[in-house]
Amino acid sequence: MSKIPSIVQFLPILNWGSRYNKDTFTEDGVAAIVVAIILIPQSLAYALLAGMPAETGLYASIFGLTIYTLFGTSNTLSVAPVAVISLMTAVALDRLSLGSEGEYIAAAVILAFTSGLVLMIFGFLRLGFMANFLSHPVISAFITASALIIGLSQVQHFLGVEVSGTNIIELSTALMLSVSKTNLVTLTLGIGALLLIIWSKRALRKGLIALGLKPHIATIFSKSGPLLVAFITSCLTYFLSLDQQDVQILGYVEGGLPTIHPPKFSPELIESLLGSAILISIIAFVESVSVAQSLAARRRESIELNQELIGLGAANLGASFGGGFPIA
Repeated sequence: MSKIPSIVQFLPILNWGSRYNKDTFTEDGVAAIVVAIILIPQSLAYALLAGMPAETGLYASIFGLTIYTLFGTSNTLSVAPVAVISLMTAVALDRLSLGSEGEYIAAAVILAFTSGLVLMIFGFLRLGFMANFLSHPVISAFITASALIIGLSQVQHFLGVEVSGTNIIELSTALMLSVSKTNLVTLTLGIGALLLIIWSKRALRKGLIALGLKPHIATIFSKSGPLLVAFITSCLTYFLSLDQQDVQILGYVEGGLPTIHPPKFSPELIESLLGSAILISIIAFVESVSVAQSLAARRRESIELNQELIGLGAANLGASFGGGFPIA
């Protein structure tokens, strides 16, 4: 068997791109619609979780996923802001006691760049095998604990109150002390939104198919729960002036695309963020690879671990040049 040229190993798109056809394009088009429907509200929310302006979540998604397409080996992996990495970004930046939003954004961009650089170095050193030595129960426990903290940190928005805390005990205590200040309008909106998302995920697809809609079209609509919730609640807030009843709104979101430019480097800032960047890189890689391997196994495909390190690293570098934050 002849050896694959190194340029194809480094740019997998040259390999699978030569076999791309009309049928694949149609299937990818449907998948792209579904992913976009989910990714738009998700990337906005995760940007806020990371303490960033909402639009930076879209920037990170656009630039990161586009770059990953060139370098990644998974045909089904979506690379964008995720909950655990967004939380880790917020924690890493909160430790720096930055004075302004501009400094915070600049630090997040540096963190994305540094994380991307670390991932690419790991890839060039062929350290992809380390994913096989990290205990899955440990990673699962870490992700589960992060999910609990993320969930508790978002309850304040569900209740319409403001609390602070970096662990489960602090957040739980703060929520119990603030529950009497619950905004009933906000709570009603939250419960309604949650029920609508659950309904769209569990029952909408079957109902649409029963009405005669084609399965792949019904799937698109059933996946649109988050976007549908965003649209309905936005209309309710606008027409009923709910922001005047102390319902917190997202506010102005910067339009258009960012200018592509390298991060403003600061040796002191890079040194301060290096430890966090390494930890974020490892968690991002392990979490991404576990999903990619699972999806690849279903399709009887395979991924190349070292190239995945390079692909994720390049995606984070791309996100940083677009003004985004770390992604996975």
